[in-house]
Amino acid sequence: MAAHEPEADLINLATLNAEQLTQVKKQIDEELDHLTQSFAQLHAVQGKFSECLRIVKTPSVAEKSVLVPLTSSLYVRGDLTNSKHVIVDIGTGYYIEKNRPNAERFYESKIQQLLGNIEDLEKIIHRKTANARTVENVLRQKVVPV
Repeated sequence: MAAHEPEADLINLATLNAEQLTQVKKQIDEELDHLTQSFAQLHAVQGKFSECLRIVKTPSVAEKSVLVPLTSSLYVRGDLTNSKHVIVDIGTGYYIEKNRPNAERFYESKIQQLLGNIEDLEKIIHRKTANARTVENVLRQKVVPV
């Protein structure tokens, strides 16, 4: 596969007619909607990992009574017998047992990775927003000549 080159995506907006500019604007708006949804999802996942990290860092007492979820609405009472180890969801339905310090490192690394992805996505969203404004300005000039 050929490498994706940014120069290939450059379009001289002045050469496009109003209908083509409208299509370009529509495409950019759709991309922005998708990116914004992804941004919100990444923030939600980051919040979940932060909550998991907070729980793992909270010291637990052995022999503690807890409610164990079987489904989203069905819980059963259980007893916590080993507070030195936790079960960590590593994704796609796989779980592993880790001691607390390793679980903390796991969640901290996931949070840092997500923060990097969120920052990258934020830059892309700002760039796309600027592109949308540019297309709007050119379209406005084409429709209402000065």
